[in-house]
Amino acid sequence: MNDDKLLALGAELGRRLMSSGAEIYRVEESVIRLLRAYGAEPQVFAVPSCLFISLSAPDEPAVMRMCRIPAHGTDIELLEQCNCLCRELCRNPIPVEEAFEQVTHLEDRCRKHNPAVVLFGYWMTTAFFALFFGGTLPDCLSAGLCGLAVGLCALFGTRITGSNIFFRTTVHAALVSAFAFLLLRAGVAQNLEAVTIGSLMVLVPGVALTNAMREIMAGDIFSGLNRTAEVILVATAIALGTALPLILGQYI
Repeated sequence: MNDDKLLALGAELGRRLMSSGAEIYRVEESVIRLLRAYGAEPQVFAVPSCLFISLSAPDEPAVMRMCRIPAHGTDIELLEQCNCLCRELCRNPIPVEEAFEQVTHLEDRCRKHNPAVVLFGYWMTTAFFALFFGGTLPDCLSAGLCGLAVGLCALFGTRITGSNIFFRTTVHAALVSAFAFLLLRAGVAQNLEAVTIGSLMVLVPGVALTNAMREIMAGDIFSGLNRTAEVILVATAIALGTALPLILGQYI
């Protein structure tokens, strides 16, 4: 069987798993199981930003493929589709060309949510957390408005914020803080802390932190430290973005 095609298949599945926010052990194990189902004996090494796959055969030089993973978030829907397809291919290994075609069209299996539904999710989440942190009904509505602002920025402001996670998070946190402060000054909100904290919860990298701790405990130290550094960077961006409007607001 053509090693290049197998490497391309494994790299494509691994890249999509990592882009969906999958744990390192899941990426490595899924690619190994998939390639073994096609009769290969692979070696797989993954870190959050890169994937290495090599195949070797007796009396033949090993072949390897590296796949660079760009900055990404978490997509549970894509992760589930990757898992399902991997299991299907392990049970029933279809021709490599057909398998590669299915992997490249994994995004087509995912549900596409209407922007209005996504914005409603932002509104509901931030409003709930404002109540959770002791806010009143006006605080709940104010946090919902802040959540809508963040959602609009996340959906349609990519050209402004770019893909840099630190800058993007700083802008979003500053937007939340400034909007909450203005709502307080306007008399709409009553508790600035509840509105601000409730709105910022949509920016907290909870999945990344959980994966970081899990990978450190599983022995994937490098990957765990990499994710931990990312979490610290995001937390710093949230703190910086939140503080700037509040400091400037004292002089207005």
